[in-house]
Amino acid sequence: MRNLILATAILLGLVAASAAQQPTINLVSIKRSSWASGQQMYREYCAACHGENAKGNGPAATACVVKPPDLTVLAKRNEGKFPYDYFYSVLQFGRTMPTPAHGSADMPIWLPLFLSLGNADQEAIAQQRMHNLAHYISSLQTK
Repeated sequence: MRNLILATAILLGLVAASAAQQPTINLVSIKRSSWASGQQMYREYCAACHGENAKGNGPAATACVVKPPDLTVLAKRNEGKFPYDYFYSVLQFGRTMPTPAHGSADMPIWLPLFLSLGNADQEAIAQQRMHNLAHYISSLQTK
């Protein structure tokens, strides 16, 4: 439950900030989106921190302990090949060790969040959500 609350706070929250105060993140529940669209899921679940352009500059980025990484250069940092298995694994299991290049260990683990949306065939749909999201991020890689 703590991970669910933390995850929704980090990725789905909106930043309420002004020049005179520290940014804060408002808690909101995960919303159902189309599992078929990686782009739509990215916009609803990831853009708050990673930005509309996936460069790590979303409106909630300033409230993150570790700056969200630029997701458009994952292939460039991995000898020109998108690290699909690694990226999918982070979505499914999260990160155990914080590294500045990939974000903090507080990054949500998406499998339980997607499972919480409750579908008739929820495991298969949760897996498909993660596959479609990884495929979308793969399509954003810079050359």
